[in-house]
Amino acid sequence: MAAPTAGLHFSEEVLADLRRRGVEVAEITLHVGEGTFRPVEVERLDQIHLHAERYGVPAETCRAIAAARRRGGRVVAVGTTVVRALESRAPIEEGVPGPGGEQTRLFIAPGFSFRYVDALLTNFHLPRSSLLMLVAAFAGRERVLAAYRLAVSEGYRFYSYGDAMLVL
Repeated sequence: MAAPTAGLHFSEEVLADLRRRGVEVAEITLHVGEGTFRPVEVERLDQIHLHAERYGVPAETCRAIAAARRRGGRVVAVGTTVVRALESRAPIEEGVPGPGGEQTRLFIAPGFSFRYVDALLTNFHLPRSSLLMLVAAFAGRERVLAAYRLAVSEGYRFYSYGDAMLVL
């Protein structure tokens, strides 16, 4: 349905530079679907049902996450769909998702307990989106609203080819 757009911020040159600086890059396969982009049309969070999105988490990526955990590193997800895919997996050990490919309908909102992802690079998302709710779950509703007020006042671009934020 669409490209996982947070990764579009990384050219081959930027990725090469990150690797030279010691950042390990691991990949997963995403099949972004309608659930990512449809606006939330219900008022109660318990009524939200996202469309399923397919994903695949390779064993190599799980090994990279385990190695990062052992050395005290952070797992930085590039995009909300990556967060949903990783957080949908059952653990193979504490803090490490198991490999595999499935579909996810995982809806992440404030109060969610993240098991695998420590930081998030994501675009600025539109209001009433499940993506914005995921970011609020990660960073806190008030902090996200403050960041969005600043983004609007400064003329940031939103959505797929917009500006990005790193949430630590």
